[in-house]
Amino acid sequence: MPPSLHWLTFALLALGMVLTPGPNMAYLLSRSICQGRRAGLISLAGVGAGFLCYMLCAALGISALLLAVPLAYDALRLAGAGYLMYLAWQALRPGGRSPFELRQLAADSPRKLFAMGMLTNLLNPKVAVMYLSLLPQFIDTAQGSVLAQSLWLGFTQITISLLVNALLLLLAGSMARFLSGRPLFLRLQRWLMGGVLAVMAVHLARQGRG
Repeated sequence: MPPSLHWLTFALLALGMVLTPGPNMAYLLSRSICQGRRAGLISLAGVGAGFLCYMLCAALGISALLLAVPLAYDALRLAGAGYLMYLAWQALRPGGRSPFELRQLAADSPRKLFAMGMLTNLLNPKVAVMYLSLLPQFIDTAQGSVLAQSLWLGFTQITISLLVNALLLLLAGSMARFLSGRPLFLRLQRWLMGGVLAVMAVHLARQGRG
């Protein structure tokens, strides 16, 4: 286990990161609002599985390939940017709807919800970079196994992310009721969300490995 101060500092950083809006949060809230809390929680399990994959790869040193091989990183980065742009188009296209708008949807199977949650997380290359850049700074080789410390910090980040997002999912119903009675607000929110997603997609596509 890393030193207590290192662990606490890392936990606070992880909390700040999960509270920053991003594609994971947008997807999870939209699933919960449109299909209910159960669907949101299943999607959250998929997101957690994506975190687990990245964390294990980072702990074992495999994900260093994303930084060592430019094409591997760029392929993942561009795929993530394309997915964000698709979400933006769904919000901004004529007749499009806000991902937070209350509406009836065909119920997706638990397998599909889980897979989409995992895919949403895996298509974000910054998750891999986060583990590669943050974890080494909080590992003290004098405290024992580097692998054990990496796993401890990784599971700390995953736990914080799951707990915070689960709390947001539980509040999603109240958010849906608030939005459903305000059509003008829904329209403005749709354009705002679509614009934010588009900016995120362009930013992700343009930035390099640094």
